[in-house]
Amino acid sequence: MKRREFLKAAGAAAVASQLNIGGGGGPSARAPKAQGKSMAGYADKPMETVRVGFIGVGARGSGHVSQMLQLQGVEVKAIADLYTDWAERSAKRCTDSGREKPTIYGPGKDSYKAMLQRDDIDIVVIATPWEEHVRMAVDAMNNGKHAFTEVPAAYTVEDCWKLVDTSEKTQRHCMMMENVNYGREELMCLNMVRLGVFGELLHGEAAYIHDLRGQMNEVERGTGSWRTVHYQKRNGNLYPTHGLGPVAHYMDINRGDRFDHMSSVGSNSRVRAIYAKEHFPADHKWNKAPFVCGDINTSIIRTVRGKTVMVQWDEQLPRPYTRHNLIQGTKGVWAGFPNRCVVQGESRSTDSWDQAGDLQKFFDKYDHPLYKRVANDPANQGGHGGMDFVMLWRIVYCLRNGLPLDQDVYDAAAWSVVTPLSEWSVANRGQSVDVPDFTRGAWEKRGPVTLDS
Repeated sequence: MKRREFLKAAGAAAVASQLNIGGGGGPSARAPKAQGKSMAGYADKPMETVRVGFIGVGARGSGHVSQMLQLQGVEVKAIADLYTDWAERSAKRCTDSGREKPTIYGPGKDSYKAMLQRDDIDIVVIATPWEEHVRMAVDAMNNGKHAFTEVPAAYTVEDCWKLVDTSEKTQRHCMMMENVNYGREELMCLNMVRLGVFGELLHGEAAYIHDLRGQMNEVERGTGSWRTVHYQKRNGNLYPTHGLGPVAHYMDINRGDRFDHMSSVGSNSRVRAIYAKEHFPADHKWNKAPFVCGDINTSIIRTVRGKTVMVQWDEQLPRPYTRHNLIQGTKGVWAGFPNRCVVQGESRSTDSWDQAGDLQKFFDKYDHPLYKRVANDPANQGGHGGMDFVMLWRIVYCLRNGLPLDQDVYDAAAWSVVTPLSEWSVANRGQSVDVPDFTRGAWEKRGPVTLDS
């Protein structure tokens, strides 16, 4: 290499180092200047009653209202929604249960802002289209409310930082409600990890494989009316957190370890265009714009401590549902869909799975105390196998007892940022990209999540 070329290359490397940019470029992983105090381990003063306002009560939000009505120490104060009939439907559930009718706000897109001005609301539950999550959560926190948002919390790097900075500045919780962390198998795996059953953790696999092409029939309103548009504009892992959240908890991400860098590749986009052509007229909007998002995306993450995670996403191919939920350590492995397990010293063999009836001994021995405490509660109306109720029960329990939440704003950002980083990597031939440290170094001193307090 000529001297001039060497100096040019060295200068570029120095700049990249200063900006925390990987060798292939990509979004900067450099943390902006903090605007407030860290939220690591933050707990607000205990609330005798948790007073809730809801933004969005469609398919997901209406379920949250119904579940919250079963919990002690909860008051549903207000509901905001674009559609008055949906808001009235959830309000009727409140009155049918003997509660006061919540105030309804709508139908404008900004009608929720009037609700946030009230001083008799402690938390806001946001179950709206993805593109609304950040602005609504930020508005809630800036108005003194704790924000609880559906997944993903954000889908740009800048918006992930906006959630972190606002939470730190306002000292308000911002929790992404990843319900899968509260499933029975996921809780049991977490308990087994904490007890050292799998030994030192080395690898995890997470996924969201779910054929949702049918949502495209929700054209005017409903999930498909807004979600389908994303597949026409973006190419990456658009929905990573259902599988990734539990694996991140197993691996103590943001609590002793953190995501360091990742790369991502996607397949061709095929089946949504086929579905649109078969089910809608040629001049329908689903046929007017091409679908660009790969039918299946595979991302690989490496942590600072040397663990690896494979994350897959596919919401369109004909394939049975799975989240993988695989965690591998030096002494054993658990894998989901179907559930199966190998534990050195407890399984019959290390080269064949314990599964089906063989697993009962593990459930009997390692079921998580939180699951055993809440799953059989007479008020539990289920929801995704009971995980929805366990999640909301736990949120209310932590708020009423002044405890830190199991998932904080740093988790919301770290799990959600996989989406924009995957989009960049896919667009750049799978190049590696650094993952920001949203905790600004606090991850090194934090203890793991146990969910047993």
